Amino acid sequence: MIFLYRFLTFLLFPIFLLIIYLRRFTNKEDKIRFKEKISINKIDFPKNKRVFWIHAASIGEMNSVFPLVSKLTKDNENIFILLTSTTLSSSELIKKKKFNKNNIQHHFFPIDVQFLVKKFINYWKPELVIFVDSEVWPNYLIEISQRKIPLILLNGRITMKTYRRWKLVSRLSLKLFGLYDLCLSSSKESEKNLKSLGAKTVKFIGNLKFATKINSEKRYINLKSIFDKHNIWCAASTHPGEEEIILKTHTLLKQKGMKIITIIIPRHIYRSKDINKISDDLNIKSQIVSKFEDISKDSEILIINSIGEMIDYFHNCKSIFMGKSLLKKLIKVGGQNPIEPAKCGCKIYHGPYISNFKEIYGFLKEKKFTHEVINEIDLSQNLIKDFNNKDTDKRNIDEINFHGDRILNSTINEIFQLSK
Repeated sequence: MIFLYRFLTFLLFPIFLLIIYLRRFTNKEDKIRFKEKISINKIDFPKNKRVFWIHAASIGEMNSVFPLVSKLTKDNENIFILLTSTTLSSSELIKKKKFNKNNIQHHFFPIDVQFLVKKFINYWKPELVIFVDSEVWPNYLIEISQRKIPLILLNGRITMKTYRRWKLVSRLSLKLFGLYDLCLSSSKESEKNLKSLGAKTVKFIGNLKFATKINSEKRYINLKSIFDKHNIWCAASTHPGEEEIILKTHTLLKQKGMKIITIIIPRHIYRSKDINKISDDLNIKSQIVSKFEDISKDSEILIINSIGEMIDYFHNCKSIFMGKSLLKKLIKVGGQNPIEPAKCGCKIYHGPYISNFKEIYGFLKEKKFTHEVINEIDLSQNLIKDFNNKDTDKRNIDEINFHGDRILNSTINEIFQLSK
């Protein structure tokens, strides 16, 4: 099966080229750097340093490794981090970080074709390779293993849906997952699934996303300065069908005589216009917002159409609803990660369908950060309680930060144990 995969990826390489070129013209690829996915961009980097290569496919995975990257380079001057990713949004996020190029640089992940894989590894010569979340690329894994480069699956996440798919090709899974020298799972469920799929050394020390650093300094703008005497709340990572429930919640709060501003941050921002139309149909004044400075004080609904600014809005709210959790059709894949709003001290509401993050929600429920709701009536009643409770604003996050620091330090210890 590996031979067939290698043959097909080589055979389909011209089609991959065409797709990437076409995506460039639809603004789905970087107009200049898109070639990095189909060739090697020979970036200057210090040749006297140890190269640790970390691949985090998209924006969520990239956010989760920033604390690790920062601590590794801060505490170890002889380490250079090569960060790779596949999405345009993740590269834009890295630009905002303004990393020192002597310590950290970004390269788009070349497609998994054998000759490209060899060229890429020959150029960078990494001493350690870390793939994040559920990244399994056969040509890369085999080449890295054959060169005896230590290989880690970090924050490994294998949901039951993913697990069942891999079990359909159990011989392949045993081969590929067995190539990892160490798998640090993101949950106990993933730990169990990884072992069953063939991973040799699997450990669960906690979800690395708890180590995400939240900037607590004064935000760029305070929404209260625009919407005086209004109560502000946010619905984040919403999916189609949930925005209607959020807008009904907004209407119920208004009917109770509350001055309310609702922020909607869809999981996929290209849906902003669709949400705006739903709002217009309900005669609710809404606005698509790309930048803070564009916000109009006449708006009731702010539909966020930008990437990487969710934290700024969480800092303006003490109550958050996390999406992909209210629709029964998503029962097997429900839930979005609630760690970021928790680390901003927010009270987090969610629906009953959170199977993808049930352990994290369970931990946060113990700390009294989360609460389940079933519909707009339930959600609006709980929000009214929050808005009327003037005794508490944000929750104490010290225990969550301590938990994150412990996970980060344990992760670094495991990395250095393997890379000796």
